[in-house]
Amino acid sequence: MKLDIIKNQWLDIVFEGRNKIYGAYELRKSNGKTTVKALVIGSLIFSAAIAAPLIASLLPDSAEEEEVKEVKMAAVKLPPKKEEVKPNMPPPPPPPPKVDQVKFVKPVVAKAEEVTEDPPKIVDLKDKKVGAETIKGDPDAVLTVDEPVGKGPVAEVVQEDNTVYNTAGIEVKPDFPGGIDKFYKFVGNNYKTPEEEGLKGKVYVTFVVEKDGSLTDIKVLRDIGYGTGAEAIRVLKKCPKWTPGEQNGKKVRVLYSLPITIQSAE
Repeated sequence: MKLDIIKNQWLDIVFEGRNKIYGAYELRKSNGKTTVKALVIGSLIFSAAIAAPLIASLLPDSAEEEEVKEVKMAAVKLPPKKEEVKPNMPPPPPPPPKVDQVKFVKPVVAKAEEVTEDPPKIVDLKDKKVGAETIKGDPDAVLTVDEPVGKGPVAEVVQEDNTVYNTAGIEVKPDFPGGIDKFYKFVGNNYKTPEEEGLKGKVYVTFVVEKDGSLTDIKVLRDIGYGTGAEAIRVLKKCPKWTPGEQNGKKVRVLYSLPITIQSAE
């Protein structure tokens, strides 16, 4: 006999001659129904979990309705409307003069019947001004008197001389405190010669001695490399102030040139 394990026929064979009242027999006998029941319940729970968000989205949100009810309208005061400024407004009329003004009619040779306006009489011009039109004066008006041009001393404008002079044509040459030998000694004591074997030559430098004795516009015309030019600029920037040069009794700017001889130790 062919045995179908899906059906419960095999239970009778397995439990033949045994106590079927024991719970194992009943448990295995009702296993199919239990499995189907569990499958149905699980499917219902799974379907409910999937459909819950959709159902929740279809329901009205009471929280949103409450929020809408709590919105308050506040009255806002608008800024005042700006008055439009009318462009090209005519200036206010001038105040009336203190003395009456009589219109002056230029005499023209014409026929008697063509005269439209008679010129004013001499009696009418007494104590009055003559103008282009007739204006009634205001006796309470304030008179404006033109002030005379002052006759005080005129300050002489002196243009400052910023010309850079050469030492060859200057009356009083600039000088270092203590003499030019002191200047050469200052440069020699502060100049640091590069430690390069066989280095020799000259560094040509120019600078301007200003009116206050300071050195400006320091330039290296030629050097022998290895930072010799930059070292010359460094030394001159820390140089004390000179006695400035003079031309026509006034302090002036003077161009000065300096050759620095470099001889490295053998």
